[in-house]
Amino acid sequence: MDLSHGKYLAVDYGDKRTGLADCDPSGMIASGIGTISEGGMTKTAERVVSEAKSRSCKKIIIGLPKNMDGSEGERADTIRIFSDMVKSMCDIPVELYDERMTTMVAYRFLTESGTFGKKRKGVVDTLSAEIILQNYLDRERSLGYK
Repeated sequence: MDLSHGKYLAVDYGDKRTGLADCDPSGMIASGIGTISEGGMTKTAERVVSEAKSRSCKKIIIGLPKNMDGSEGERADTIRIFSDMVKSMCDIPVELYDERMTTMVAYRFLTESGTFGKKRKGVVDTLSAEIILQNYLDRERSLGYK
C-alpha cells in the first residue's frame, strides 16, 4: 500500500461552528476530529491553519456550498473569502470542494443513528467535514490521483 499520499484537513466552515476532519496518511479514510468555534472568520482561519500544521497536512479542503443547479450564492462568496484568508496564512495548498447535500446526508445519518438535540448540534459540522473529505478522497482515487 502506498502511504505517500499524506494527510488532508477538511473544513466545513460555519459562522458559529466549523467542523474539521482529517484522513489517514494513505488517503483512504476520513475521520472527524471535532469542531471549533473561535468566533470570527480571522480567528477561525488561524485555527484551521494551526490544526493543519500540527497534523502535518499536505492539503486543506474547504467545503464550497453550491445550489442544486451548480450555481453559487452568497454563502459561496463567504467561503471564497474564508478560503483566501486561509491561503494567505500558510503555504499549504487549499482547495475548494463542492459540498452539495453533505449537511443533509449528515442529518439523515444522525437521525438514523438516533442522535438528536444538543448532541446532534455538536456533531453535525464534524460529520459534514468528514463526508466532504471522504467524497474528495474517493474522487481522487477514482481519477487515479495519489
